[in-house]
Amino acid sequence: VQLQASGGGLVQAGGALRLSCAASGRTFSSYNMGWFRQPPGKAREFVAATDWSGYSTYYADSVKGRFTMSRDNAKNTVYLQMNSLKPEDTAVYYCAVTTKWDRRSPSDFGSWGQGTLVTVSS
Repeated sequence: VQLQASGGGLVQAGGALRLSCAASGRTFSSYNMGWFRQPPGKAREFVAATDWSGYSTYYADSVKGRFTMSRDNAKNTVYLQMNSLKPEDTAVYYCAVTTKWDRRSPSDFGSWGQGTLVTVSS
């Protein structure tokens, strides 16, 4: 499966953005999906993940209550709704697939596509 993230941009602190990740391939709905981010000069970190159905989701503590991950298997797309954005949310955001559950390490995910840059100004 190939992935392409989009929807990033420049937003003021307290604002909101919705990221999308479009997937190609007919096996999309069989994968669990994850969002990661890589702040400038830092390592890639886990943000959120959802199971193949979209009914179960888990989040990093740093975004819990502010970000919501969802998916639409009919459109081969996952989303990340980001509210109450903070300057520390500034990063390149990536989506990825996994066959595992309750994992937060980038090494457990694959099919990384190009990310989308989110910049939150203070």
